[in-house]
Amino acid sequence: MSGNNVEEKVNHASNSKGISLPMTRVKLIMKSSPDVSSINQEALLLTTKATELFVQHLALSSFNNGPGKDQTLLYSDLANTVEEKETFQFLTDILPKKILVRDYLKLLEENPIEEADN
Repeated sequence: MSGNNVEEKVNHASNSKGISLPMTRVKLIMKSSPDVSSINQEALLLTTKATELFVQHLALSSFNNGPGKDQTLLYSDLANTVEEKETFQFLTDILPKKILVRDYLKLLEENPIEEADN
């Protein structure tokens, strides 16, 4: 793949729908990794666009999996999609299902956690 072809794809990606995520915030998140020393503009643009597309895919999948009662996307729709679809299961720690305190306490009573010896 030639350098011009990559530039054309980057330009097309940035011009086709625009970028709505703040690139400075994405850059800050990327720089928070100790493995990253510098980020070139093309990598930042492509990472930002890929992030937007991923979030859009997650939102659409969650919306389509939702109960369909109204035109609202709820946290519970996102959490259910993450739990049910294998593609998104790596997000289970980030988007866990919400649980009520009384249900959590009931679970603790049924399955007591053993304290570690100090």
